[in-house]
Amino acid sequence: MRTKEEIKKEINRNLKEYYESYLGNERKNIPVSGKKYDEKELISVVDALLDGVWTEGKVTSEFEDKFGKFLGIKYVAIVNSGSSANLLALKSLTSSRLGDRKLSKGDEIITVAAGFPTTINPIIECGCIPVFCDVDIETYNIDIEQLKDAISPKTKAIMLAHTLGNPFNINEVRRICKDHNLWLIEDACDALGSRYNKGLVGTFGDLATFSFYPAHHITMAEGGAVVTNNLLLMKIVKSIRDWGRDCWCKPGVDNTCKSRYSWKLGDLPQGYDHKYIYSELGYNLKNTDLNVAIGLAQLDKLNDFIEKRKENFKMLYKGLEKFEEYFYLPKQTTNSEPSWFGFLLTIKDHEKFKREDILKHLNSEGIDTRLLFGGNIIKQPYFIKNNPKFRIVQNLNNTEKIMNDTFWVGICPLINEEDINKIILSIGSFISQII
Repeated sequence: MRTKEEIKKEINRNLKEYYESYLGNERKNIPVSGKKYDEKELISVVDALLDGVWTEGKVTSEFEDKFGKFLGIKYVAIVNSGSSANLLALKSLTSSRLGDRKLSKGDEIITVAAGFPTTINPIIECGCIPVFCDVDIETYNIDIEQLKDAISPKTKAIMLAHTLGNPFNINEVRRICKDHNLWLIEDACDALGSRYNKGLVGTFGDLATFSFYPAHHITMAEGGAVVTNNLLLMKIVKSIRDWGRDCWCKPGVDNTCKSRYSWKLGDLPQGYDHKYIYSELGYNLKNTDLNVAIGLAQLDKLNDFIEKRKENFKMLYKGLEKFEEYFYLPKQTTNSEPSWFGFLLTIKDHEKFKREDILKHLNSEGIDTRLLFGGNIIKQPYFIKNNPKFRIVQNLNNTEKIMNDTFWVGICPLINEEDINKIILSIGSFISQII
């Protein structure tokens, strides 16, 4: 009988052959985003499958440890998506364990309307009021002067994304949080590897979130993470993630506390099984070792992915500078070094041409495009139908501009120099047709 190791070696050889034969050249158009992988991801996930655990286990623990060391942060909780990470991060701040600092219904959370729905939706789900500030056109991040004006006696937190990998003005945002005793949640789902003042984003807030959807910097197929340096917050996050339970045993493990039948909490009888005591209003938002195994292989490639994004951004910026008469080009925030998610372009004068015209042109030439997510969230159908309470600080003029005139093209690691040149030439050919 062959050993496990011998069988695995054969499986791994077959996986490598399968990847090289059938998966290595699956790309058609020039993508805006997408997963870059090889046989190592296949081998990693099959290895986890053969281990037989499948739920959260040693693979997840290994990823959390490595990811925490990469960021330089103490605590990491893996979840099933970046959207779940955002929900968990904000929901954790409603815990009674935080005393006077806990979020309550009617509290105000400052954010922006030019972004992704699931940065904003947790605010509504928790019964809080989103307060919308406008953004700067070239950085696409929050207008700091509006942020200052947004503060009210009801303000309890700020929840912001680093837009398409471009860090927001962390110095100013943190100063405002400190002056007013506010929580800060960084949505870093599009910004893994971006730096501000040489520090990695996701390490500046009380909590931060990441996404590992296939579009993002690394992928688990589906996955996300909540990170923090605050042990109490991490305990709350993991409790809410794990059904709200008070027990902290890992799956398949019992009696970590050595007092499983000695607890007295709530109005439950003395000695009620600690595995079935729930101290938070929770969900099941865990991931599996099968998904996380993909991320573990991806993590080894992260630094290369980040450098490729930066390289592609520089090439594309240099090639498109000659069209600044027609577009606002993206501008990195002062003191930052973005790990760009995409390359944003905003049409300066939409009387010369409409966004849909250039998008149709690019798409016809095999160049994929995207808009800046929800554009202006308050104009979205779901927002209008649900009619949540919200407040606008002054105006959302730039947000309206973005909704109508902004789009982006890809710079992900799947894209090479030939692709970059094609994007430049395609935009150039479109411009030549309208002048």
